Amino acid sequence: QVTLVESGGGVVQAGGSLRLSCTSSSEIVRYTMAWFRQAPGKEYEFVSAIKWPDDSSYYKDSVKGRFTISRDNAKSTVFLQMNRLKPEDTAVYFCAGNLLDLKLENTANYATWGQGIQVTVSS
Repeated sequence: QVTLVESGGGVVQAGGSLRLSCTSSSEIVRYTMAWFRQAPGKEYEFVSAIKWPDDSSYYKDSVKGRFTISRDNAKSTVFLQMNRLKPEDTAVYFCAGNLLDLKLENTANYATWGQGIQVTVSS
């Protein structure tokens, strides 16, 4: 069974930074991977994705220029570097993999999910 495990969340003041990691025991992270988030009372929303095979990256408009997605295949890990964090970034963040379709922003297109990790940005 393929698993994804997120780490690196926590509480940070507005303007601060966090780096989320998503690690797997399989090679799933070599392929297209994504980060989603869910704020309290809201639906899941796409944050970022890194595509296989060229590592092209995609971002939600509100995080462009502040967040960076990357991966280290040797460590089977995908990262989300989050800078200049804002209170509206507060959410549970999930990594997802095993893309079933080309639409990166659709949660239904990912077959494997991590358990999620809390990110809280205080004002």
